[in-house]
Amino acid sequence: MNEGAKAEATAARILARCAELARCTETPGAICRTFLSLAMDEAHALLRRWAVEAGMTVQLDRAGNFIASTKAAEDTPRLMIGSHLDTVPDAGAYDGVLGVLLGLAIAEAQSECGLGIDVVGFSDEEGVRFGTPFIGSKSMTGRLTAELLGRRDGAGVTAREALDAFAKARPDAVSTGLPQGVRGYLEFHIEQGPVLESEGLALGVVTKIAGQSRGVLTFVGRAGHAGTTPMVQRQDALAAAAEWIGRVEEIAHGAEGLVATVGQISAEPNAVNVIAAGAKCSLDVRHAEDAVRTRALSEIVRAAEEIAARRGVRCGWSETHTEAAVPMDAAMIAMVEQAVERAGHPVRRMASGAGHDAMVLAPHVPSGMIFLRCPGGLSHHPDEAVLAGDLAAAFKVGLLFLDEFERAWSAGERRTSA
Repeated sequence: MNEGAKAEATAARILARCAELARCTETPGAICRTFLSLAMDEAHALLRRWAVEAGMTVQLDRAGNFIASTKAAEDTPRLMIGSHLDTVPDAGAYDGVLGVLLGLAIAEAQSECGLGIDVVGFSDEEGVRFGTPFIGSKSMTGRLTAELLGRRDGAGVTAREALDAFAKARPDAVSTGLPQGVRGYLEFHIEQGPVLESEGLALGVVTKIAGQSRGVLTFVGRAGHAGTTPMVQRQDALAAAAEWIGRVEEIAHGAEGLVATVGQISAEPNAVNVIAAGAKCSLDVRHAEDAVRTRALSEIVRAAEEIAARRGVRCGWSETHTEAAVPMDAAMIAMVEQAVERAGHPVRRMASGAGHDAMVLAPHVPSGMIFLRCPGGLSHHPDEAVLAGDLAAAFKVGLLFLDEFERAWSAGERRTSA
């Protein structure tokens, strides 16, 4: 089988495996796989079978991260390839898992190379269960805080309690930490946006991952009868929230690359004939430059305060999550670009507006990231898709990247992340 046919066959196999993993779900008829769930156990069982068939050893760590490793001498440098296995509710079949399955395919195809390869499926990136992302990769890098561990899920279970129960039920689970000897991390991921498709490109080279600020903006007014309270005497919390949401959009349009989203809103008492006494809104602000993001966040909160004061209501801001913008490692970017060029594709540098495990790994190990075109720019949706040809291209680039990475280490180019 020639190289092109092998890549096409590998792409077809990865797509079939994505479909199999999609059946590991908590929600019949939809894809939903959350942190430490039974559906995640089912996904681990499939991945274990495929990894063992590829001659790899498999471990779960105490945070539920899946780790499949090729055999190599103890002093051999190791490359970690990975992404996440959890999903949002009613998800697509490729977000996260595609990167894990590409990693397995690359490791299997290059089992005789001079590197050790660790393929990692992180247990939680989306943050659905506990309302905070990156539990898997943060656990591996020692970044689990007391605040995060104290968070509760919908059943009142804390993250600490969930992790303790998981480890107790799996005495063979290994301690959580970066694989020994790892010298680099590479993540493949669908773009989750329209840029590559709009430019007719299969692949993108990620140079930076945008910083994020998330939180809750609360408006507190006064309830009243919808039929008897004059408009000029109302202290309508929901009306204040509505005006503020419009200002959020205006502010986001004021800086190139800035995005700001109000994705959730709730009202109290939430009755058709009662003026809202309270309104609670989520806020998500992102930009590749932290100064732009923090300046916009300040302006958005200030706008809420001005609107509240004018309408006679109170408001409060509570930040729930923040991540600084993270650059990818310069040498890893260069090796990815060389691999893309050798595979015959144009190099398209781009920042990621979405958060990824690579932004958690990057301060601890040199990290790089490759995007695959996302048809329709659609993700976090059942209609999420990927093209088989793009997947074959990514597989080829991954093999060429291994050449570049091994060559760098053979030449003694030992680096540390900036």
